[in-house]
Amino acid sequence: MSKPLAVLPPNTVAVGLGANLGDAGQVLREAVLAMARLPQTQLLAVSSLYSTAPVDSSGPDYLNALALVETQHAPLEFLHALQALELAAGRERPYRNAPRTLDLDIELWADWQSEAAELLVPHPRMWERAFVLVPLAEVAPQCVSAAQLQAVADQGIELKSGPDWWC
Repeated sequence: MSKPLAVLPPNTVAVGLGANLGDAGQVLREAVLAMARLPQTQLLAVSSLYSTAPVDSSGPDYLNALALVETQHAPLEFLHALQALELAAGRERPYRNAPRTLDLDIELWADWQSEAAELLVPHPRMWERAFVLVPLAEVAPQCVSAAQLQAVADQGIELKSGPDWWC
């Protein structure tokens, strides 16, 4: 497993956002705003919006972004809050990597690491995915190396909108 070049500040979480069903752009916009409204949570930054082909999945292309938030929630408590936002957006889990209305993944959490079955941090496949590394490099460049970005450069990620897409 790769590691970030540097860690995020204390209580700072990198949350990957993705959607490829329905009005994905609107769902992601609402998810960013909903995360910002979570108690004891502050939105710090949001990356640009990107389009990518599904990885190990099917369906239409995904829209992806990454948000940095600071939260006082415990990790599992915050994960459950994100899962509640997914459910509110109509997320279903009929099978692994199914197309989805909303996917919110905890990619990094400060310098914290977990190998618990319910919450693996850093996200175990983030270092293999351009749709995570490119937005992460935009909002937390200290966490991603040029070599890590080069390793995913062939994955065909396309900029759809700048960092103000959600406001």
